[in-house]
Amino acid sequence: MQENGTEVTAAGIARLAGVGRAAVSNWRRRHADFPKPVGGTETSPSFALAEIEEWLRRQGKLAEVPLRERVGQHLSGHPEGPVAALVHAGCALLLIHDRPTVWLELSAGSDERLAALLPAALDQVITPRFGLIRKRAVNTPSAAELLPSAPLLRGAAELAAELGARQTYEFLLGRHLDANPRQYTLTPGGLAALMAELAGPARTVLDPACGTGALLRAVAPRPDQELYGQDTAPELAALTALRLALHTKATVRSAVDDTLRADAYETLRADVVLCHPPFNERNWGHDELAYDARWAYGFPARTESELAWVQHALARLRDGGTAVVLMPPAAASRRSGRRIRADLLRRGALRAVIALPAGAAPPHNIPLHLWVLRRPDKSPAQPELLLADTAALSADGRGGFDWQAVHAAVLDAWRPFERAGTATENPGLSRSVAVIELLDDDVDLAPARHLPPPAGAGGAEQLATVRERLGETLRLTADLAPAAVDEEGRARWPLTTVGELARGGALLLRAGGTSAPARVPVLTDQDVLSGTAPSGTLPEGEEEPVLVEAGDVVVPVLGGGSVARVVDEKTAGAALGRNLTLLRPDRTALDPWFLAGFLRGTANNRQASSYASTATRLDVRRLQLPRLPLDQQRRFGERFRALAEFEETLRLAGRLGEQLVRGMYDGLTDGTVAPG
Repeated sequence: MQENGTEVTAAGIARLAGVGRAAVSNWRRRHADFPKPVGGTETSPSFALAEIEEWLRRQGKLAEVPLRERVGQHLSGHPEGPVAALVHAGCALLLIHDRPTVWLELSAGSDERLAALLPAALDQVITPRFGLIRKRAVNTPSAAELLPSAPLLRGAAELAAELGARQTYEFLLGRHLDANPRQYTLTPGGLAALMAELAGPARTVLDPACGTGALLRAVAPRPDQELYGQDTAPELAALTALRLALHTKATVRSAVDDTLRADAYETLRADVVLCHPPFNERNWGHDELAYDARWAYGFPARTESELAWVQHALARLRDGGTAVVLMPPAAASRRSGRRIRADLLRRGALRAVIALPAGAAPPHNIPLHLWVLRRPDKSPAQPELLLADTAALSADGRGGFDWQAVHAAVLDAWRPFERAGTATENPGLSRSVAVIELLDDDVDLAPARHLPPPAGAGGAEQLATVRERLGETLRLTADLAPAAVDEEGRARWPLTTVGELARGGALLLRAGGTSAPARVPVLTDQDVLSGTAPSGTLPEGEEEPVLVEAGDVVVPVLGGGSVARVVDEKTAGAALGRNLTLLRPDRTALDPWFLAGFLRGTANNRQASSYASTATRLDVRRLQLPRLPLDQQRRFGERFRALAEFEETLRLAGRLGEQLVRGMYDGLTDGTVAPG
């Protein structure tokens, strides 16, 4: 075994063996030949993966480890860290994608031979794909760097034979991002797709704060397309470059540097710029960049870093090119930015300000804005600004809104405005406003302040209908309230685990996918938590999606909640989203409602969860349920089904109550409802 081989924690050992962490602790105490720790800390030691696999194999405890799990262990336990592992894996997958026969020849020998020969082969792929730009994000790793990654590269190649190189990299990247949710500021797929659609088709596209490449990946492909990315973080620029190179045939250029201080593309004039910049930065270069030529609309204040990004985007556009920038809502109204906003309006550079629902992107508690800009090729005679507010389309405060509805509302307002420079007023949602009306002392561009109220609560007649529905629902909750509990002693049953049931064939265990065909609805973890219909999207890809069937049980694995949902006929056919695990019971052995009900037990979830500083993760295989004959299971199942119906009726009553209260407030304040 290599001195710096892949390491694995006790939690990883438990997953390999399909047991709980307590079992691993017992093995360490009882077996003198259990491998010694090679790293970590005294309270959280790590072990050499190869030694652990060998020990488990000798003991007959090594479960049938899925290929994805094995490759994932090599990624998370890489001695140089998961980011270095992702870069090495991405380079190898790019070689497999572009020159598969070369990879087959190199991988035929030992790990040492593979590491020695791989750099020259990678250089023949990396240089043509990424060019020779200053501070290129991806450079050819050396043999010494590649040797510890050899098991990972072989596993990734094996997985690529099943999924394809692109989907394999998406799986590895998704696993890393899921394990580090607070380390990166991600642009959700639905938002990235909306920004790309607002910008329209383009041959040259720039993202000057590319992150993990979500915005560039959302751009519709075109012949001879060129995609440019830059990021201050070397690892993000590298991940973006590899992700795009595997995703598209376009020319990909990705640079590492501080975009505002050291722009890698000073001479570029792109058709489109898409940008999700960092917010509220004070150290963005205010002192060094006072005389920079990019500030054509005014020098941004130290507190206005977002307006620096807006002007950078405009400076990198060709005449008539379009930029779409994600902005914090304060940028539309802060007094320190009013002069720049006024000049953007006067010269026709700012075309639209669109308020998104809260939860569209981090930070999730703030309703962010999209600014659509165009580099003026001529001054409009009577410029107008499109203002839109989609906040009402949010279903709840946790991001569980309907992305399709948001897309439709925004694009239905934008496309006529883009063609004609004006748009029909849609009360409460959108209107185009003459620029002259906005050029007051504040130049406040917050959409909600300029939109006429919607047709209110629909008047007293609609409110009466809502009230009637609420009354019916409340009566139904009384009918569905759980019956009194029988006072019996606490039942004691022999227990089994989901992992044991899966190994015995009583149920099928599947994890959510990373891609889905177009127009297939995706069931997300937020949909399961809130009890709503499938609302998500996944990028299109070659990987076969996991489609849910009626009677499946779906469990979210992040967040620490005790939730399990039985799929009904309306939800059947949706693709299973990320951070979800599907359990498909054999109906001759397991009742779905019995299974879902026991999985929701609070104590059950606690013993099956692992706790990190940033997230709680549920190991579904460790969840327990009693061994009972099928007829007894069905008795429990009927009770659990009744509880689920009661829970759903309570949700409906809550939504109707909120609708009635909000409608009464709106109706009384806008005059459509009389006070008495």
